[in-house]
Amino acid sequence: MKNPLRGLILAAVVPAGIMPGLAQPAYPNKPVTIVVPAAAGGPTDTVARLIGEAMGRTLGQQILVENVGGAGGTIGMMRVARSAPDGYTLAVWHIAQAVAPTLYDNLRYNVIEDFDSIGRITDVPMTIVGKSGLAPRNIAELLAWVKQRQTAATYAHGGIGSVAHLCGLMFLHAAGAQMAAVSYRGTGPAMNDLLGGQFDLMCDQTTTTVNPIKDGRIIGYAVTTSARLAVLPDLPTLDEAGLKGFEVTAWHAMWAPKGLPAPVVEKLTAALKVALKEPKVIERFASLGIEPVAMALATPDALKAHLEAEVAKWGPVIAAAGVKGN
Repeated sequence: MKNPLRGLILAAVVPAGIMPGLAQPAYPNKPVTIVVPAAAGGPTDTVARLIGEAMGRTLGQQILVENVGGAGGTIGMMRVARSAPDGYTLAVWHIAQAVAPTLYDNLRYNVIEDFDSIGRITDVPMTIVGKSGLAPRNIAELLAWVKQRQTAATYAHGGIGSVAHLCGLMFLHAAGAQMAAVSYRGTGPAMNDLLGGQFDLMCDQTTTTVNPIKDGRIIGYAVTTSARLAVLPDLPTLDEAGLKGFEVTAWHAMWAPKGLPAPVVEKLTAALKVALKEPKVIERFASLGIEPVAMALATPDALKAHLEAEVAKWGPVIAAAGVKGN
């Protein structure tokens, strides 16, 4: 004779959602949020929105972008690290993930162990740019002007540890100069003030500088890549300008909280790869001077290995500069 209490007992002892015969909801069955640990309007925000829109088409759900800036991106990344590992909270961030362990003595998460890697997205060139009324008209004149003006000149960045900050540090070190730094909560607000002439220089990604350079709203002096860019062919490399071996590129990638189910990781990585091959994304990226990474780099294993290498690379640079985050 069947025990009439058996079903009730089984329901009480077996966790909800995993009872035999009950199908799990297909992922994703609601909108997904990408956290961008910087202000809206900056380069990472642009990359996240482009890639999120494209991934949403593959996943069949809307992907929303939430900007959570401050403290060099650590506030936003902490938010992601503490989120449920269910695939509905992701992060798109960049090289700042690699320098955070050196910059912040009391970092409350492990940049490698507390996240699941989804894949790398882009490698983005940087540009040295200045306000439209600045006296130097080319990179040679700028280098002489910076050395002469020293701390009377000003440069801005998107926060301690941001790629704009790292690029600025390397530029000043290579040029043998000092400048007064102005820190912003993201390069989006900094670019707005550069357009308004509130400071002199900035090193920022082509994602946000190509159009204002072409429009003449800011001055483009040089690119930080080893070769000139097709989108800005008249700008020399800093290596050409005499700063031998100078090369800095910003890379962007996607992470999730640690513990994501393997099928969800696979689905997200697959959607990312589809997005990176989408003609609309490739065309838009090209207009900003950037390219999607090769498919072999848009994988969890490749991103994890890249992040580990970048942590090792930038740690000594930050330590030598004596820079610490707030």
